[in-house]
Amino acid sequence: MKFSYSLIIFIVILSFEVQGQQAKDFYSIIDNVSEERIEKDIRALANFGTRHTLSDTLSEDRGIGAARRWIFKEFQTIAKACDGCIEVSYQKNYQELDGRRIIKPVWINNVVAIQKGTKYPNRYIIMSGDIDSRISDPTNYTDDSPGANDNASGMVGTIEAARVLSKYRFENSIIYAGLSGEEQGLYGGAGLAKHALEMGWKIIGILNNDMIGNIKGVDGVIDNRSFRIFSEPTPANESDRARKSRRFYGGEVDGISRQLARYIHGTVRTYMPEMNPMMIYRLDRFGRGGHHRPFNDVGFAGIRIMEAHENYTQQHQDIRTEDGIAYGDVIEAVNFGYAKKLTAVNAINLAALAWAPPAVEELAIGGIVEASVKFRWKKAAGDAIAGYKIYWRDTTSPTWDNSRFVGNVSEATLEGIVIDNFFFGLSTVGENGIESPVVFPNKIFRN
Repeated sequence: MKFSYSLIIFIVILSFEVQGQQAKDFYSIIDNVSEERIEKDIRALANFGTRHTLSDTLSEDRGIGAARRWIFKEFQTIAKACDGCIEVSYQKNYQELDGRRIIKPVWINNVVAIQKGTKYPNRYIIMSGDIDSRISDPTNYTDDSPGANDNASGMVGTIEAARVLSKYRFENSIIYAGLSGEEQGLYGGAGLAKHALEMGWKIIGILNNDMIGNIKGVDGVIDNRSFRIFSEPTPANESDRARKSRRFYGGEVDGISRQLARYIHGTVRTYMPEMNPMMIYRLDRFGRGGHHRPFNDVGFAGIRIMEAHENYTQQHQDIRTEDGIAYGDVIEAVNFGYAKKLTAVNAINLAALAWAPPAVEELAIGGIVEASVKFRWKKAAGDAIAGYKIYWRDTTSPTWDNSRFVGNVSEATLEGIVIDNFFFGLSTVGENGIESPVVFPNKIFRN
């Protein structure tokens, strides 16, 4: 008995030491994001004049061709500094005229930098920014379109995250992606999502960053701490059976993208409590779209991270002054310190997800007309799993508010907690103390 207690105390102390080291790593990641590098790189991208998808591809200093080659070289420099830990390539898709915004055939060229995982190399978490820009006329590919905030800020944040995280090694793979064709119809994201399916990649999720540098809204609000996380409630490609089951079992706001949003919210609350992550229960802004959507369309988890207060005079606008109002997406409107904060938000979540063990694929729930709720699951693959944690929350709560670690088992019961009154989920906990995203029950069982 004395040995057992000593062993338990030793395990607890060791657990705290491991989690303490992991926390130090997260704080180090936050500290190493550089505002100076972010400013320098946003200015570099804005100085290409225009990055319109249909713009010049041969010039060395103007157009999307020059911009994407610059991005490619930046990733190559990062790869060289980490002894080749990142593989850089182009992912290309040919696009014919679409009768709308593609007014001439064009190659949609994405820049893809992959940091391979040590244990689960075929599991990927993606951070993306957009290479392209536009002004008032979406087919005008010759006039100046600096796109400083939309979306040099998100693209540069992705490059900076790669610089910082290349100093670490992760169990899962990370993709840092520069996507083209966003303003013409989300073509770059659609191409990479299709490529992911063809390659058989297991996508943990995509963090799409689109406009992370503005703090002054068109409504006059100035806020350098809040940001929005957009996520769809349930998968767009779910089956009719799943949709019908939800009427009886719930889960209207518990799809895989919404769980990814909650994960990000929780990580930020823990390691960057000065920030205010706003979970927006919508795929994107009202009637608008972003490059996470093509991934959602084929069933991958994906969210959009962006500023809380947009200024519509500084996006999709010809550069001009009208009635005393300056229009245009120019460098002067970008707050580099804020872009640094949102880059750090991404970096710690990329790291957490890349260090996390796999989530369970099957989670069954039971306890209908009983006093206790029951769970059964198929254990996640992996040899560094400490166990599993059951989460539950009020049905009206946006976040997972209660939890209980149940050990490295495949079934558990929460005594005295009635299934009807809460929503439930399960995460996998690694020996490093880091958890997978929560999985919502996908099966029902009766005793």
